[in-house]
Amino acid sequence: MGCSFSGLNALYDAVNGGGDVWINENRFRIVRQLGEGGFAFVYLVKEIVADAGAAAGGGGGRFAAKKSLHPSHVSDDGTYAMKKILIQSTEQLELVREEIRISSLFSHPNLLPLLDHAIIAVKGPQGGSWNHEAYLLFPVHLDGTLLDNTKAMQAKKEFFPTLTVLQIFRQLCAGLKHMHSFDPPYAHNDVKPGNVLITHRKGQPPLAILMDFGSARPARKEIHSRSEALRLQAWPLSLSIQPKHSSFNISSTSSLQHVHEWAAEHCSAPFRAPELWDCPSHADIDERTDIWSLGCTLYAIMYGVSPFEYALGESGGSLQLAIINAQVKWPPGPTPPYPESLHQFVVWMLQPQPAVRPHIDDIIIHVDKLISKYSS
Repeated sequence: MGCSFSGLNALYDAVNGGGDVWINENRFRIVRQLGEGGFAFVYLVKEIVADAGAAAGGGGGRFAAKKSLHPSHVSDDGTYAMKKILIQSTEQLELVREEIRISSLFSHPNLLPLLDHAIIAVKGPQGGSWNHEAYLLFPVHLDGTLLDNTKAMQAKKEFFPTLTVLQIFRQLCAGLKHMHSFDPPYAHNDVKPGNVLITHRKGQPPLAILMDFGSARPARKEIHSRSEALRLQAWPLSLSIQPKHSSFNISSTSSLQHVHEWAAEHCSAPFRAPELWDCPSHADIDERTDIWSLGCTLYAIMYGVSPFEYALGESGGSLQLAIINAQVKWPPGPTPPYPESLHQFVVWMLQPQPAVRPHIDDIIIHVDKLISKYSS
């Protein structure tokens, strides 16, 4: 973690209007900004190779060769996505370090890998206090997110075919299975179309990659009291909490306000499991919070929205009540319509009681059967 002295100078050049950024010993040129949100900015960057021999070697340049990157993580022209995070407090710094640590755990074709990172200290304006900036490097996928793609299709009244829906969904299941297979299992905690990158491939189904592990944490938590239930959604903010065997035993007198603040920031409301809206005083929370979000995402692959966003447009409607009661409504779809087996599949994942919700292995068995059925 960190940069060489020359890298630090180049980072400052980029901040002050220059075009080059060093991440450790590797130099990149900012091509354009891809997006922003909160304190984070995402840029398209291109590796600058010092000599023509390295550039002619193929495989994405010197950085790709040095890191032994998988070919699927290297673009033909040596470009990458760089996320710059402005860090303004010790708490933010610790959360970014935790995101880096957790992102570095995973290695799977359907999970976006963190290729490199650097955190530097920067002086505030007018000689103010020192803050930090983080630079995270990822493979670039310029076809946008699943959300981008479904919104564009909605505008043209287009829908993914049933088989494509299942093929995209199967890849997300594969990525989540990798996370859920750790000991202890990790939950992504923010599965949604906006966190799924899509790459269109000629003659193949779209490649789907789950990204953004800023909310990912060990999944299993033991709840023994109302105060612990209230603490549930706020627990990632307490960096002193340590794992107890394969679960977290949470104890604190956190306020209800902290619950809603963390949930709103880390778990997108239309995709948030019922137990994260109103946690019982005695419960075992596990990775099946992701299964709920996965069911919402399957619905969104089909219809472009979550199953519960209709409540936001109804007079007196409540998103929370619609979710807690699992009140799913089916909008108009393609002609012919999606098969009832897909609707039943969604409903199976959207069990309000997490104890009866299926695990990821159950989901994979079922989706493979559906893919086989609709491939023939």
